[in-house]
Amino acid sequence: EVPVDQLREGDIVLLRPGSRVPADGIVREGASSVDESMLTGESRPVDKKSSDKVIAGTVNVSGSLRAEVSGTGENTALAGIMRLVQQAQSSRSRAQAVTDRAAFILTIVALATGILTLVVWLLLRPANPAFAVERMVTVLVIACPHALGLAVPLVIAISTTLGARAGLLVRDRR
Repeated sequence: EVPVDQLREGDIVLLRPGSRVPADGIVREGASSVDESMLTGESRPVDKKSSDKVIAGTVNVSGSLRAEVSGTGENTALAGIMRLVQQAQSSRSRAQAVTDRAAFILTIVALATGILTLVVWLLLRPANPAFAVERMVTVLVIACPHALGLAVPLVIAISTTLGARAGLLVRDRR
């Protein structure tokens, strides 16, 4: 018996009932049912016979199979799916890019409006600078674009998660 990390393409592995498939491969001998629910979500096992593909991480349910290893480690279907999920999570959507630009512009507008408010109130009531500062802070709090900048990435992350739970594989948020 060879440890999983020492399997190479072309090796033949024996898959007994109840065992997990250690690497992607092609059935060369035998017939069985394989539980692929971890990949497909399908609750019923899939029948496998000679020339059918088996995927690393799935479980051989009934009979014995001899399979020729066709992919190990980073070359397995499961590793590919994990790469796609990681790329999707690290990618930025167009909506997020537009939102970031809009938040930047709104920040500049809010700061300019706050400073203008301070100057106007200082000119109208020069004896009361605290009143002018209160008005400037009020304008900045009300005009703050941070809610927009924080909400869009959160909504995108939640929608990606909900899609994944529903069985959708998102390759790229764009």
